[in-house]
Amino acid sequence: MADEKILIVEDEEDVLELIRYNLDKNGYRTETAMTGPAALTKAQTVGPDLILLDLMLPGVDGLEVCRTLKKDPKTNAIPVVMVTAKGTEADVVTGLEMGAADYITKPFSPRVLLARIRAVLRREQPAEAADNQTLRIHDIEIDAGRHRVAVKGKDIPMTSTEFSLLRFLAARPGWVFTRYQIVDAIHGSDYPVTDRSIDVQIVGLRKKLGSAGKTIETVRGVGYRMKDQS
Repeated sequence: MADEKILIVEDEEDVLELIRYNLDKNGYRTETAMTGPAALTKAQTVGPDLILLDLMLPGVDGLEVCRTLKKDPKTNAIPVVMVTAKGTEADVVTGLEMGAADYITKPFSPRVLLARIRAVLRREQPAEAADNQTLRIHDIEIDAGRHRVAVKGKDIPMTSTEFSLLRFLAARPGWVFTRYQIVDAIHGSDYPVTDRSIDVQIVGLRKKLGSAGKTIETVRGVGYRMKDQS
């Protein structure tokens, strides 16, 4: 059973209670807030392991809450999962570029909600392990030490950028990244490249991976992710 503490920020009481019920039932400890200011106060005082943040909040909206959390050294490491209604792609992109870990579109099923929360909570350990260990996902094997990629045991030649891009996505399955986040992760924030160059890299990477290339998913209007194995 899980034991992480999750702060639920949601102004619709019925939605809030539904989320809290499902999280409590699955062993999570929950805290709640119904406004932006209350969310910021709770984040400071209760120290949650994850914040589930609705974007449409009265007074201070979710984007501003996320921006404030990420500027504060006391809260900037807390993963934020955004919750948004359909048709808010611009807000989602802005939120991800601000540092949100993921987003969930309303309406959502409790099973999807729990799966996305678990994926975010477990994400950092695999990412750290990938720096020194062989990473296996789907039919792909990534050996960081040998700079080697194989699909179903067959070696696939990779450029340095392709290797870094694949390893970055594979170490965090299910996590959606904007193009700018990918550029920063594999090249650094000062690298002189446009975000759209990532599209070209993804096309080439999928082609090299063959049938395994479909595990790199396009999230329309946002960016890319490696398909989760769960």
